[in-house]
Amino acid sequence: MIRVVLADDQALVRSGLRALLANSDDLQVVGEASDGREAVAVVTRTQPDVVLMDARMPGLDGIEATQRITADPLLSGVAIIMLTTFDEDELIFAAIRAGASGYLLKDAEPRDLREAIRVVAAGDALLSASVTRKVMEGIVSGPAGIADRGQLNQLTEREREVLAGVGRGLSNDEIAAQIHISPATARTYVSRMLTKLGARDRAQLVVIAYDSGLVTPGRHLETPDRP
Repeated sequence: MIRVVLADDQALVRSGLRALLANSDDLQVVGEASDGREAVAVVTRTQPDVVLMDARMPGLDGIEATQRITADPLLSGVAIIMLTTFDEDELIFAAIRAGASGYLLKDAEPRDLREAIRVVAAGDALLSASVTRKVMEGIVSGPAGIADRGQLNQLTEREREVLAGVGRGLSNDEIAAQIHISPATARTYVSRMLTKLGARDRAQLVVIAYDSGLVTPGRHLETPDRP
């Protein structure tokens, strides 16, 4: 059973989400919050697997609430999907950098929402091709981010290949097929890089891949300078 917390300032939205998830045998709503502060408190108390977090809420918004949750070592197992009615670059960047595992518009199909919860609960990132592209463009045109080229020196050549695939939005199976390894080995590489690079999840690996210059527009892979 995947345990879910709903955080949205509109009671009607929370009610709709709760009813939608009630139709799934593997999803259970274990708490609700109407603002960011309450969301942090409810998540701390219930320790859910996934939070559906509204980006814009009064007082403490969803971005700041996400930062507080992801900064707490006791909540390291909590995955957050940012929900919003706005498809805005600045919200996407802020959500991913805050530690959100995914970003979804509220007009998503019910089946897509349910599947998104399952995806992030399994430890994967929910980044569509369009969102990955926005993240890439924002990092390339914006200020320095969370990574630098020096971080890549601690990765092996194979790990850099896998990271480049993650940065391009490929699944573990697609990465495995591309560089001729097994999907299980690809998953092992991803897990190892999360530890080496201090990344919370796959979404942050995407950011690191672009931040560090490993993946850039028009160039699939750039080998970093070795010490």
